[in-house]
Amino acid sequence: MRLEFKKRAAPSRVATWLAPVAAFALTLATGALIFLSLGKDPVAGLYYFFVEPLTVAWSLEELVVKMIPLALIAVGLCICFLSSTWNIGAEGQFIVGALAGSSVPILAPWLDGPAMLPLMLLAGFAGGMAYGLIPATLKVRFGANEILTSLMLVYVAELLLDWLVRGPWRNPDGFNMPESAPFPASGRVPAMPFMDVDRLTIAIIITVAAAIIVQFVLSRTLFGYSVRVGGIAPRAARFAGFDANRTVLWALGLSGGFAGLAGILEVAGPIGQLRPAISPGYGFTAIIVAFLARLSPIGCLAAAFVLSLTYIGGEGAQIAMGLSDKMARVFQGILLFFALVCDAFVFYRVRLVTARTGAAPS
Repeated sequence: MRLEFKKRAAPSRVATWLAPVAAFALTLATGALIFLSLGKDPVAGLYYFFVEPLTVAWSLEELVVKMIPLALIAVGLCICFLSSTWNIGAEGQFIVGALAGSSVPILAPWLDGPAMLPLMLLAGFAGGMAYGLIPATLKVRFGANEILTSLMLVYVAELLLDWLVRGPWRNPDGFNMPESAPFPASGRVPAMPFMDVDRLTIAIIITVAAAIIVQFVLSRTLFGYSVRVGGIAPRAARFAGFDANRTVLWALGLSGGFAGLAGILEVAGPIGQLRPAISPGYGFTAIIVAFLARLSPIGCLAAAFVLSLTYIGGEGAQIAMGLSDKMARVFQGILLFFALVCDAFVFYRVRLVTARTGAAPS
């Protein structure tokens, strides 16, 4: 006896749109059971996680602040995943982008002026792109699995960041704290104009623009067509004359570039300097964002906002209910699980196959 998944010829459009809603509802139900098992009030727990952050002005600002890196990384991951190239190392590319962009004010402080921030953003994108091209090159040249290589490079990036802020790039006036010198004003991302905010910057405009541009490229250009065809039918892509290796290089390179851009926008925005920990796991959470958005760059904006709730809500629940700081990761994992399960039922017909009766629909 076994379960057999047969691809549906025409998935229901209604079911396609309802699947993320069902995944979120199942996540809430499972979360309530977890709270009950911990001896906590499930209604209060879900309120702190998913409702309270929407009712306070400062937490709304923080939701958007955390949404920015999640959405920007997920936009790049959409390019990869649509081409069936699996970039699991966006966290490392995020860190390397932050390091590359931060090298401008740290190593070239004489560039202080209007050109500093654009140079930082370009360096951040280029750094993340170069780091993404490492697993891409290993895959194209040696057939190495990009899942393993990109993931292992995350730990290299984390150790490099830790060494730099504790060693060569440590602030000499920072009382021996493991952090770089604060970036000058010209190296900081400006706050949103005409808004009374402290931490929300114009990075949100950059993120929305990136999502719109990538959505257009993927849906209206030859490159986007080659990415989508290569992911769905690699053999057909070869017959059409598309170079699979070139697609892998571009997909992983651009994905790394967007992650690197998110990294420098984070350290040059809300943080303002390099520290040993600049990410609570944005690169990994962005994978959930991309799949929850159905690999739609525009959809990543909404999905990132939902996932940012788990960060802010998790902190609130931790303080109010004495929960573990790992509870946010639990909700993120549950949401990804149910998103994939719901998609499986939408796009595939599940059949129970037995040796005695053959195939019978379940």
